Amino acid sequence: MTTDTEFSPPSERAALYISVGVIILVLLIIALLTYSAAESSQQADDKADQLTSELQAAGLTAPSHDQIVRVLGDDGGAVCENPNGSLSRATLAAQLANGSGGPGTRPVIADSRLLQGQLLVIKTYCPDELADFQQFVDELKTAGVVKN
Repeated sequence: MTTDTEFSPPSERAALYISVGVIILVLLIIALLTYSAAESSQQADDKADQLTSELQAAGLTAPSHDQIVRVLGDDGGAVCENPNGSLSRATLAAQLANGSGGPGTRPVIADSRLLQGQLLVIKTYCPDELADFQQFVDELKTAGVVKN
């Protein structure tokens, strides 16, 4: 079985390349015009200010106002996506480990202040999820293991 080699004249290939380029350019322009960056709204600013004051009142170091607005926006971002879901809780529990990899990984007794920041974020941005998450945190074995 043989295959025939197809030859197309350079003018046909040029027309194809130009038309594909024009289509990509038009799609790029449409994407740039319709893309809405995470703009700082008044609600996002207010919630960031509230979170900053609550973190400082709890004795925690707060990130900058701009960082909070960029990461959490006005709806809490990924933190409030599904904080009480099985995957979110499993990810959090996996972070409360001894840092070893593979079969050496063991849970640890974490410091009781470790989850205060996340609780304050949930309280500020998605208070309807707070009771269930607080119950999950209360079930974790914590203690005052870190000295000031």
